[in-house]
Amino acid sequence: MYSLVTSRAISMNEVVFWLHGRRVAQAVALACVVACGSGGNADSAKNSRVKDNMSVAKGAGSPTAVDSSASSIRTPVVLFFGTSLTAGLGLDPEQAFPSLIEKKALAEGVPIKVVNAGLSGETTAGAVRRIDWVLRAPADLVVIEGGANDALRGLAPEDARANLEQLIAAVRAKQPGAKIALVQMEAPPNFGVSYTRSFHAIFPEVAKRENVTLLPFLLGGVAGIPRLNQPDGIHPNVTGEQIVADNVWKALKPIVAKLDRGSKSG
Repeated sequence: MYSLVTSRAISMNEVVFWLHGRRVAQAVALACVVACGSGGNADSAKNSRVKDNMSVAKGAGSPTAVDSSASSIRTPVVLFFGTSLTAGLGLDPEQAFPSLIEKKALAEGVPIKVVNAGLSGETTAGAVRRIDWVLRAPADLVVIEGGANDALRGLAPEDARANLEQLIAAVRAKQPGAKIALVQMEAPPNFGVSYTRSFHAIFPEVAKRENVTLLPFLLGGVAGIPRLNQPDGIHPNVTGEQIVADNVWKALKPIVAKLDRGSKSG
């Protein structure tokens, strides 16, 4: 059975979207901003932009975060693979929720090394093309956040579903021992109820079929609340990121606590 981590069920009527209350014209404009990132091609810019988010040990190709060189206990690596929502667009890297989670884990006695592999403007199709490159370094837990840009562009939910399944397959092929968590995402309301329902459904269906953990909606309690978001109405601000980090960490902590922390080899 797949694992669902959530504090409560989220009905389609209760989901608050980050484009809520905006006219369709505004929604389309915002979709272009996010889908295009800073105006460049996401795939062609991936090497330069993702390197800003990923910390890789010089000469070793392994991610770095918390320095545990003095310890004989191995620190698990958690890879966050996603879009601008993972990258923390508009914020300093240490303000993005993956970095905040790393600090929470250390404070609670279960230290982890976090790798932020978020890329602005990326669809699930782009993620499939990028995943092998990202998985060059080992990870104990891979958190997949994808689909937001698919939804903003109105791309077919069936295609997003297939791409998410390919991402999970790639992780299992490259990192067979890694745990996998899939983040629930939602579509904005401007494409209609049928689309939003179809899009919502792909995440629990993929999680169940692939037997991975399903995490709650990434922007739960943040989406649609102006004081928690940047002026674009889509990306959380510093306060919003803290709420996202709290919610994600609450769901991830039981998984992190069970990760292998055996003695380092060599």
